[in-house]
Amino acid sequence: MIDNHARNGRRSGAAARTIAAIVATAVLALVAGCTSSPAGSAAVADIGAATTLRLGYFANVTHATPVVGVARGTYAAHLGATRLETQIFNAGPAAVEALLAGSLDAAYVGPNPAINAFTRTKGAAVRIVAGATSGGAALVVKPGISSAEQLRGKTLATPQLGGTQDVALRAWLAEHGLRTSPSGGGDVTVAPNDNATTLQLFADGKVDGGWLPEPWASRLVVEGGGSVLVDERDLWPSGRFVTTNLLVSTKFLRQHPATVRALLDAQVETSGWINANRPAAQQVVQDELVRLTGKGLKPAVMERAFAGVEITDDPVASSLDSSARHATDIGLLPKTDLHGIYDLRALTAALAAAGRPAVSAPVSDAGLGK
Repeated sequence: MIDNHARNGRRSGAAARTIAAIVATAVLALVAGCTSSPAGSAAVADIGAATTLRLGYFANVTHATPVVGVARGTYAAHLGATRLETQIFNAGPAAVEALLAGSLDAAYVGPNPAINAFTRTKGAAVRIVAGATSGGAALVVKPGISSAEQLRGKTLATPQLGGTQDVALRAWLAEHGLRTSPSGGGDVTVAPNDNATTLQLFADGKVDGGWLPEPWASRLVVEGGGSVLVDERDLWPSGRFVTTNLLVSTKFLRQHPATVRALLDAQVETSGWINANRPAAQQVVQDELVRLTGKGLKPAVMERAFAGVEITDDPVASSLDSSARHATDIGLLPKTDLHGIYDLRALTAALAAAGRPAVSAPVSDAGLGK
């Protein structure tokens, strides 16, 4: 984890025994030290607006909403007297670990870390309060690799063990009869790395590809000469799947619902602005990547990355539910009940205030305080 000025499943059961150890090595690590009290425990009283909101997100195109909203001052403006503190992460497991440890109040993360945190804490610790991005993830490989079978004996990278792209890659490989191991063995070696490191390793020929979020997938294509073997949009109905959710600490949500509502008002305004001003939004993201990581993107990379991402407040909940079932099918999670993982009330109110339609969730969004 670094501060805000620092550098930055599918369906087969055949490989279940091989990759089930991810639960012990990655998922359990995420929840060390967090509460295991049931979701229905006594509610914490609303104590008014928070003095500070500590927000985590990535310096990625898939996190364009917080990147743009923080940069333009929209989040700070809606939060008013509540001071905004931001932290930048490389991947979801580290952000969730910080949230569960109490050093963050909210974080933009992918679906798998959110599911893991909710499941392992028996629904007590976190709630998804909004979506942020659909799409924007792909498996990019060396030219000449055109099938899953050609990956046997190869090494592929992901952002972090147990993260959304890591799980997606392992599940897709399992579906195609290829075993992986959290320790790096199996038919295909999966090597989690910082995204910038993956790009260099790919250029140096030390990894054969990676399942990465944008803009890193596009960087492997444009800068590394790679080709797309799997565009994850092709694996989902209508090409829509959740890439980024807004996850909030249950305790913070109960204590400071007005602050969470202000955060959602800021997000809804920002997502609307991005979709109405995409060229300007791209420039904001470019400027922020320079500030946060010390390096911007080539125009061709930015154009390609933005084209593959849908900025949406919809959590695309059907895909989250499917991800949990797919992870269970291949042994990544025990049988999972996602009832209560969503609390969309603040989002619904924010969308209504902006004159936009509400979103729906196929799993319960009844949330807190029942």
